[in-house]
Formats: sequence, structure tokens, C-alpha cells
Amino acid sequence: MTLRHTLSLMDTMARMSLKADASRYFLGYIWWVLEPLLYVAVFYVVFEIILQNRQENFLVFLMCGKLVFIWFSKSINQASRSIVLAQGLIAKIDIPKALFPLATIHEGLYKQASVFLLLVVVLWMNGYGVSASWLWLLPLMLVSYLMIVAGSLIGAFLVCLAFDFSMFISLGMIFLMFTSGVFWDVRSLTDPAMIQTVLTVNPLAFMLDAYRQVLMHGVAPAGGHLLAIGLGSLAVALLMVRVMQRRGQFLALKAITA
Repeated sequence: MTLRHTLSLMDTMARMSLKADASRYFLGYIWWVLEPLLYVAVFYVVFEIILQNRQENFLVFLMCGKLVFIWFSKSINQASRSIVLAQGLIAKIDIPKALFPLATIHEGLYKQASVFLLLVVVLWMNGYGVSASWLWLLPLMLVSYLMIVAGSLIGAFLVCLAFDFSMFISLGMIFLMFTSGVFWDVRSLTDPAMIQTVLTVNPLAFMLDAYRQVLMHGVAPAGGHLLAIGLGSLAVALLMVRVMQRRGQFLALKAITA
């Protein structure tokens, strides 16, 4: 299967899944933006109203972090299970196993496009004007996508080996939610060395902070750090695609017998 055919099939699978998913609900495609908004609302009530968070413009701050995190965590959680959940199709036809997580990721990308549009509207309503720094959104989203692809392919491979890994992945996402500055500001830490450590060791924390710096403060992210994360994610993704190609029959057998 050529790259062009693979990409075309991936897009077709993503679109079909989107239509099927929307048909299950009365509100249909509205859930693309309603679901993440409800997550934001829950966190806003807890941290702003009940705990009286002192973060300036907390709603915008929270949306910049939580909406990106939902894209990251939900895509990886769903893509990690995609091969095993497609065991019926895998038993009938031999197609690249990496196609299933990639199609799931692509489906999430379509949904995230509408979420980002909503975020831009909220920013504009809160007085944040478009600036030249917003051009950094393109490389930020590209690197975010590469991180999701790398994490999803690793997760899908592990879940094929043992479905128990899906539980560890879900718990890992909860760990990242609390340690990556989704609802707290990494830069509010009192120790400058700790700030640098968190941003260096945790790529997701760096990415969430970068989105906020660009959208809320008009400050460009550290380009070298962003490039390193992007290249590292790309290398891991290409490696996992190669591994899945070489171990395709093994993954098919594990998925069918899962």
C-alpha cells in the first residue's frame, strides 16, 4: 500500500468514525465542542469558585491548558485501544496495523480544529487580540500532533501485547494532568530551578506553557526546545511505524486473541 493510499484510507476511516459517532447522540456534532467545554466548566467551578483561585484570567488560562490536554490524552487513550477494538476487521483483511491508531488520531484532529476555533473566539471575547506571535500556533500544533502520534503508536503496540497496559495509560494521563500545569501555572513555582526542571523533563508541561505564552502573553516559545520535542516525537513515531510493519502478523494475532 502506497503512502498516498494509506493517507487516503486513514482520512476515510476517520470521517466514517466521526459520522458514526455523531449519529449515536441527539446533539450529534455539537458534542465536539460541548464535551471539552463541560470538562473546563467542572475545573472552573472547583478551582475558581470553590477554591477561589487567584490566577488572573483563570478561565482563559484553564481553557488554553485543558483543551490542549484533552486533545492529547483522549487521542492517546482511544488510539491505544484501536487495534484491539478492530480485531474483527483485522481477522478478515491484512492492512497496516499502524493505520488504526493513525485514523483515530486523525479523527481527534478534526474535532480539535473546532475546539481551537472556539478557543480563539473566547480569547477575542476576553480582550486578547491576534498578534504576530500567534504564527507560532502552527508549529505548536504540529509538534502536539507528533507527540500524540508517537505516544499513540507506543500505546497501541503495548495494548496489543496485554490489554492491561490500557489501564496504565489511563492512569498515566491522570498523572500528567496533575504534573503538567493543566490547572496551575508552572511559572508560579517559587524555585526557578524547579520551573526549568519541569519544563525540561516534562514535554507536555512545556507545550501547555508555550500555548499560554503565545495566546495570552504574545511571547514566542523556546524554538530550540520545541524543535527538539518535535524531532524526538517524529523519530519515535517513525520507529514505531517500522516496528509495526515488521511485527504486523504478531500484532494481528495478539489483537485477535485479546
